[in-house]
Amino acid sequence: MVDIYCGDHGHAREPDAALCGECRAFLDYAGRRLEKCPYGSAKPTCAKCPIHCYKPAPRETARVIMRYAGPRMVVRQPWLSLTHMLDKVRRVEHPMAVRRRERNDS
Repeated sequence: MVDIYCGDHGHAREPDAALCGECRAFLDYAGRRLEKCPYGSAKPTCAKCPIHCYKPAPRETARVIMRYAGPRMVVRQPWLSLTHMLDKVRRVEHPMAVRRRERNDS
């Protein structure tokens, strides 16, 4: 999504870089947040997630990027769009509730 957004908005990219500095910084921030996510690889979409891991400014940047790139992903990345839609309908349970349930079952 960031690549679609960055490319379509004509951001000034460095000669050998796929993204501009601002978009690269946002993507690095998102990567750091995902590394610390309690859901791990089973992370739900941001809209369904009960844990808001982004600070307000990067959250707004993510919202702008997703709002722009989301509809365009259907054409450019149909498989990723489909998996994203399936993630949207998946039921999400808070990680603390899962831990409590597992502790009580033991």
